[in-house]
Amino acid sequence: MSDYKAFRVELADKVAHVVIDRPEKINAMNADFWTEIIDIFRWVDDTDEVRAVVLSGAGRHFSSGIDLSLLAQLGGQLGKDVGRNAQTLRRKILELQASFNAVDNCRKPVLAAIQGYCLGGAIDLVSACDMRYCAEDAQFSIKEIDIGMAADVGTLQRLPRIIGDGMLRELAFTGRSVDAREALDIGLVNRIFADKEALLAGVMDIARVIAAKSPIAVRGTKEMIRYMRDHRVDDGLEYVATWNAAMLQSVDLRVAMAAHMSKQHPEFAD
Repeated sequence: MSDYKAFRVELADKVAHVVIDRPEKINAMNADFWTEIIDIFRWVDDTDEVRAVVLSGAGRHFSSGIDLSLLAQLGGQLGKDVGRNAQTLRRKILELQASFNAVDNCRKPVLAAIQGYCLGGAIDLVSACDMRYCAEDAQFSIKEIDIGMAADVGTLQRLPRIIGDGMLRELAFTGRSVDAREALDIGLVNRIFADKEALLAGVMDIARVIAAKSPIAVRGTKEMIRYMRDHRVDDGLEYVATWNAAMLQSVDLRVAMAAHMSKQHPEFAD
């Protein structure tokens, strides 16, 4: 693991804890954030010891979203020609999208632990995670509408599959705030914890449970779920049959069955 400017990364019990570490800026997503998150999740993917990831924010808040100074810098790069400006903006948007694609495409389950503000770009980020959990003080808002733009790095594409089309439209068009209880009601989060300390402890416990499972089985399960976002049921059944034709030959299956029959805890290789 390298030293990062926008993050802190720790590994224990086969769980990588990725912390957005700019609490003095409400964990706003600056230029370092967007490049470092790609490197971090490449490391996660390439490191067999990592079985699950917990993503959290340092301090009182998860993240206030994109750092507005980054938008100002981008504005300073624009000239008078509309065509060239459009090329510049499109390229930058695709670069930002790639940062959260790295989270979505990660082979390991990613669990978001959210306290305080989760605004704008932070919604894009947690939408790319597998599961989301929050503290009682969490506040969610798709803020882009209030600064005169459409969210463009994943919220409008991923969130309808999480909370449904109608609710996504309401939140995206109004920019209104959603508290922890409503977030649970609409399916944005899986569970609410009393405070940040309980949140991190609880999410780490869930991540450790996942990390103790067969990494072959976890990888296959995530791949099948992701595949079904864009395919028909019969396509998914065909894909899992082909996938498991290979994966059912893994030693993990024998280890798991033997442990189950002997009422022992299985130990799986990385």
